[in-house]
Amino acid sequence: MQSPTITVMVLLLGVLSGALTTLAGLGGGMLLLLAIALLSSPQTALAVTAPALLLSNLHRAWVYRAHIARPVAVPFALGALPGSVLGALALTALPGWLVQALMVGMTLLAIARSTGRLRWKPRASQVVPAGFGIGLLAATSGGAGLLAAPLLMAAGLTAEPYIATAASGAVAMHVGRVLGYGGTGLLDRRTLALSAAITVALLVGNALGVRMRRWIPLGGSARIELAALTVSVGLALAGVAR
Repeated sequence: MQSPTITVMVLLLGVLSGALTTLAGLGGGMLLLLAIALLSSPQTALAVTAPALLLSNLHRAWVYRAHIARPVAVPFALGALPGSVLGALALTALPGWLVQALMVGMTLLAIARSTGRLRWKPRASQVVPAGFGIGLLAATSGGAGLLAAPLLMAAGLTAEPYIATAASGAVAMHVGRVLGYGGTGLLDRRTLALSAAITVALLVGNALGVRMRRWIPLGGSARIELAALTVSVGLALAGVAR
């Protein structure tokens, strides 16, 4: 991760990630995570992206704060926060190949959900435990946030309410990840410096995404998310083959 060329690539990916997530609601963060994992290691990628994605989603949640569906967002956060802390604390005990395999599995599950092959319509009583499980997986594989989509869709959320509530849920997960990774020593000065640079790139991407949303036709967000996930599958498999 020390090469200037690689750093520039990561920053460009950060801009792309922020724009994709603002346009589609989900998907950009997974793309960024898998690309960094391919350039370094899964554990480094998870640690580097956590603070950056926290601030990026906080910014997105603030921009769309009027649209947050609190009856869904609050119970989800109550489950996701402790789940992500527990997962982050367990990460250092997991071998790299297992973390990479989890990333592949979560990406494939996200594809299955996006294409309608995975159908899960949780009840309101399942939001807190589902949030806990999603937070746990998010801290160990990074992509479990994509599994929050069925929760949001089952609640009837679309467009801006979907974007806003997804962002607020991601804030809870990434707060837990930062706390957990910090407690295990995965977040050091070098990691935080790179994360700060990625944060700027993500915020630039967020701003671009907000401007581009007006040009996206009906149904375009779902196609953008699927395209991002398809690329993510390739990155995940490349990481396993490395």
